[in-house]
Amino acid sequence: QVQLVESGGGSVEPGGSLKLSCAASGLIFSFYTMGWYRQAPGKQRELVASIRSGGSTVYVDSVKDRFTISRHNAKNTVLLQMNNLKPEDTAVYFCNAKSVLTAQNDYWGQGTQVTVAS
Repeated sequence: QVQLVESGGGSVEPGGSLKLSCAASGLIFSFYTMGWYRQAPGKQRELVASIRSGGSTVYVDSVKDRFTISRHNAKNTVLLQMNNLKPEDTAVYFCNAKSVLTAQNDYWGQGTQVTVAS
């Protein structure tokens, strides 16, 4: 059974930082592209950043130069370091695992709330 467990969300003032962590189990981690998505109230879920097993990354334009995604294949974890947070970053952040071999193997964590406000 695949499980993705996020941690590290919370409330922070604008300009602050948070680090999200996602621990994966029940899968062969190196066979998955890992990603962080977010969903704000009334908006569609959007990709924030993703990282392939080899380390190549993709970021949505709005977080480039502020967020950094990384993964530790030996520990089955993926991190999202978020710096210079803005109120528009407020959302529920979800960890995602997409198999590079089988399209239907697409898993989600339960989500963690990030709130940026004065």
